[in-house]
Amino acid sequence: MQHDRRSARGASSLRKEDDIEATNIRQRKADGRNWPAVLAPRLAQFAAVARHEHVTRAAHELGVPQSSLSRAIVRLEDDLGVTLLARHGRTVSLTPAGRAFLGSVERALDGVERAAETVRADADPATGRVSFGFLHTLGPETVPGLLREFRADHPGVRFQLVQNYGEAMLERLRAGELDLCLTAPLPDAPDLVVRRLDEQRLRLVVPEGHRLAGRKRVRLAETADEWFVTLEPGYGLRRITDRLCAEAGFTPKIAFEGEEAETLRGLVAAGLGVALLPPPPVPRPGVAELTVSGTRAVREIGVAWLDGHADTAPVAAFKRFLLGRRGRLLAP
Repeated sequence: MQHDRRSARGASSLRKEDDIEATNIRQRKADGRNWPAVLAPRLAQFAAVARHEHVTRAAHELGVPQSSLSRAIVRLEDDLGVTLLARHGRTVSLTPAGRAFLGSVERALDGVERAAETVRADADPATGRVSFGFLHTLGPETVPGLLREFRADHPGVRFQLVQNYGEAMLERLRAGELDLCLTAPLPDAPDLVVRRLDEQRLRLVVPEGHRLAGRKRVRLAETADEWFVTLEPGYGLRRITDRLCAEAGFTPKIAFEGEEAETLRGLVAAGLGVALLPPPPVPRPGVAELTVSGTRAVREIGVAWLDGHADTAPVAAFKRFLLGRRGRLLAP
């Protein structure tokens, strides 16, 4: 009984030491609380005490002084306004509220541990992950060739691949969903770092039997009266098409808008219009592809990343690889 009274006096003393802080806590409660910020540092401490049912042993496991751990648990109870532990001399036991709280704490700590393991695994130099975005037109040949060459020296690195149009990829880059992306035309934005890697000549694609189909070269101004099939607004290739036509002195008449270059080539083969497109992965029957003369009909392709963000080891390695392919990105 005497020992129990000493324990009670000890707990009372600890509560008096924290009286000012408890008052501040209650005041902040009235204003609304950020519970994760308040509780997170103490959850592992509470779980250790609950697991051992002994403050001294828990303090030894955590590598903290027993007095500091005792104060932390008292403050946690004050924060919540609930008694979590019943004190029995040198040991403790969970109250019903403490047992209910412990279940959620263990699930939260397990989630934190899994998240930490995931981000550490993704950053591993040998087996980490790269989130890489690229244009649809680079998917059939260019990107697979790049990945094959990179994986020859980094066989364990994993990739999350995202195919999309340029603006959508830049949005995902800014949202932290991508590490790097290949895009065209090159974006000019203060929050991005962009490096030019290569350029790709665009061709005027016309149906077989078209009045221009027998030509090798054509000036874009000669198509002012043609109907065009193009990508939708927002796509980089659409912006390039609009710009080149404007430089040639006309606004293109749009018959169809699509989301994928090879679909546009099929529309051209069906006689539904003409298009400015990069070279196809394989020759497409039913169309003629002409060199555009009198203007620089190219699209510049570059790699972009978010400025100021530190790279993990696998991302840094892949970035160095891409930058080392300047002028050879599209080479077979």
